[in-house]
Amino acid sequence: MQNFDYQTPTRLIFGEGSIEKLPEVMAAFGRRILLAYGGGSIKKTGLYDKVRDLLKDFEIHELSGIEPNPKYTGSVVPGAALCKEKHIDVILAVGGGSVLDCSKAIAAGAMYDGEPWDLISYKVPTKAALPIVDVMTMAATGSEYDSGCVISRTETNDKVGYVDPHLFPAVSILDPVYTFTVSLRQTAAGVADAMNHTIEQYFTEDTTLLNDAICEGNLRSLMVNGRIALEHPDDYKARAEIMQCCAYGCNGILALGNSRSGWPCHGMEHALSAYYDITHGVGLAILTPRWMEHILNEHTLPRFVSFAVRVMGVAPMDDDMETAKAGIHSLYDFFVSMGLPMHLREVGIDESRLEEMAHHVAEGWPLDQAYVPLTEKDILAIFRASL
Repeated sequence: MQNFDYQTPTRLIFGEGSIEKLPEVMAAFGRRILLAYGGGSIKKTGLYDKVRDLLKDFEIHELSGIEPNPKYTGSVVPGAALCKEKHIDVILAVGGGSVLDCSKAIAAGAMYDGEPWDLISYKVPTKAALPIVDVMTMAATGSEYDSGCVISRTETNDKVGYVDPHLFPAVSILDPVYTFTVSLRQTAAGVADAMNHTIEQYFTEDTTLLNDAICEGNLRSLMVNGRIALEHPDDYKARAEIMQCCAYGCNGILALGNSRSGWPCHGMEHALSAYYDITHGVGLAILTPRWMEHILNEHTLPRFVSFAVRVMGVAPMDDDMETAKAGIHSLYDFFVSMGLPMHLREVGIDESRLEEMAHHVAEGWPLDQAYVPLTEKDILAIFRASL
């Protein structure tokens, strides 16, 4: 078991009607608010009007149009500039993980005199950030309970994971009702995203029985409740469990005491969505079974058998290798049953840039220390197997 030093400063307010606490929450941070949101779905659902009404006594400035895979030039830079111009006290992110990720980068950029990319790329250390409050409308990334964000700079095909303790949200408001209207495709992609977050922490060299049980339960809950949510989008219990599972995905609690895994699927997927702007959860669903097949060997076999039996419900066979393979196939079949595309060609990615992307991953997300070390050649093989 590994040593750890752990703290999560985020306050979670969970449950139906929790948004009513928003005025009290915001008042603790100041009167001037940057309201950040995406393409307008919160206006269609009435959430935008609800937020504006609750905060009618505050000074609100808006940053709208934040895209999936949030863009540095299009959103982070103008957002940070707006915060400085309007002397913003606190950022309120209303939407999914992309809105919150963008808000985190803005919060740090607003407290820095240079280019925010200096912080995102770790050229200079982050020393401060504006406080962030979020109202989540989608369950997927876990950004509401972690200190990281992912920002894309399309001009250079970079998609960077930016992690710093200053980026923890101060307060996250999680009302499962606001996820009822999430499309079936986004629901499935969110479940796949959260499942991979868990898998990236489960498949590692040194684990504990406690962490294994938590990860396995998280994965089973996501699969059971993911299916229910697709059949019955307004099933509160299913949506609530998915939201809870997603919140735990990236804040480290699933892997306290575990050795590091390197998060190889995320490293590879970030290249896919940086070059082709595909949905992150879809890319992860495509890559994960192929990565598993690639690293399955005599050394990793016991881990894959545990995954097959305790997560995917595979009956143990006489041949452990066959049990492990059946577990991987069951995961693939689950993603298919959720309606997710399972080949890169289905999302517009062909052979033409695979070598370039594999090199980009090998240079920018070194996986030589991953659970199973991956070379550029290995990454390319996984990409090709995913076509």
